Amino acid sequence: MPGKPPPLKKSPVKKVVKKAPESAPEPEPAPVVEAPPAEPASLEAAPAEPAPAEAAPEGEHGDAPAMMTLTQTLGCFTASEWVVANEELTPGNRHCIKNLTTGDLLHVRVVAVNPGGRSEPGTLAEPVPIREVVDRPKIRMPRALRARYVKQVGEQINLVIPFLGKPKPVVSWLKDGQPLDPKRVNVRNSDKDSIMFIRTSQREDSGVYEMAVKVDSFEDKANLTLQIVELPGPPATAKLVDVWGFNAAVEWTPPKDNGNTQIAGYTIQKADRKTGEWFTVLENYHRLNATISDLIMGNSYNFRVFSQNQVGTSETGAVTKEAATILKTGIVYKPPEYKEHDFSEAPKFTTPLSDRATTVGYTTKLLCSVRGFPKPKIEWLKNQMVIGEDPKFRQISNQGICSLEIRKPCSFDGGVYTCRAKNTQGEAIVSCKLEVKPTIDRDKQPQ
Repeated sequence: MPGKPPPLKKSPVKKVVKKAPESAPEPEPAPVVEAPPAEPASLEAAPAEPAPAEAAPEGEHGDAPAMMTLTQTLGCFTASEWVVANEELTPGNRHCIKNLTTGDLLHVRVVAVNPGGRSEPGTLAEPVPIREVVDRPKIRMPRALRARYVKQVGEQINLVIPFLGKPKPVVSWLKDGQPLDPKRVNVRNSDKDSIMFIRTSQREDSGVYEMAVKVDSFEDKANLTLQIVELPGPPATAKLVDVWGFNAAVEWTPPKDNGNTQIAGYTIQKADRKTGEWFTVLENYHRLNATISDLIMGNSYNFRVFSQNQVGTSETGAVTKEAATILKTGIVYKPPEYKEHDFSEAPKFTTPLSDRATTVGYTTKLLCSVRGFPKPKIEWLKNQMVIGEDPKFRQISNQGICSLEIRKPCSFDGGVYTCRAKNTQGEAIVSCKLEVKPTIDRDKQPQ
């Protein structure tokens, strides 16, 4: 009987498993390591001598492989000793080689084994470079840094920006397209984040910072805008434009230094030259001119203007060179003009005359009331005849009350009496009937 083939050397540290094809005697092995192929090696490892084949038992075909063995070289590329990767024969045509060293070039060959012996080894044409699995780099910019990041001059800046990537990405920083100044900015990188540190920020640190992480040919970039602000300067100029009455008009120009941010408004103050104390007149004012009112007569005033931004109010203000003097001037009173009301009115009797009856020899009165402007002229008539200055009658007119007194009337004094009122606007009349009854003598009455 033929002798058994000598055993191959085994590596207890490295394990390899490959499945042998069931039908093909010479399968093509495929490495499982996920890495791009390296350049062909300059030196090839010498293949081991095949062992003498063993006779197949009766009833079995000697040309059908039953098992497959996967061997590999470890360490440097120039190694020439083949080491068994799997401790036991592996059925099937796939095997995963574990515990490899990153950076090595791995030669792989496969030997099929059956009861009849070993086959000639099948070797990969090129060595397989061992590399770590690559994860695309990704910068996870914090939400607070996605918008403009604002800090005041002198404050400390410590920004931590995490990222992903495997193997460890290469991190680089630029400011406005130029490399960072190591005297101003310190950058510390780890496997998971990058820290940008500025001990004492200045306005020249403002700008657009670009962070880039790179793994092999994959790269990710992100920008953050840093703005360093401070208090603004005072307005460039301030002048007194006009003074009238108790008012003064002031104008000014924007400051030359806005503190690296927009001007939010202005504060205007006034000071009486007698006291020299400053009082705020307007605050958060957005225009470049203002009118100051309610100034005191006889006083002189100076004005100053301060600038404001998001940091605060400027340390100094622009003061007007000229003073606004409120003069003591006499005030001429001009009475308001009113349209005179026309009170003219035609005569109108408010209380008319009433019919009356009287007895012969008993004095009686007729009464009525009238209004009108100008004061109407009153006339009395008897049976359409003007009474005039007849002493039998007494005519009285006082504040619109008109009366006619008939002294000791007789039967001839009966009739129709009329009162007539007349002025420039017109006239009015009112009448009544007077009946004079005779007296009854009881002695002469028939028995």
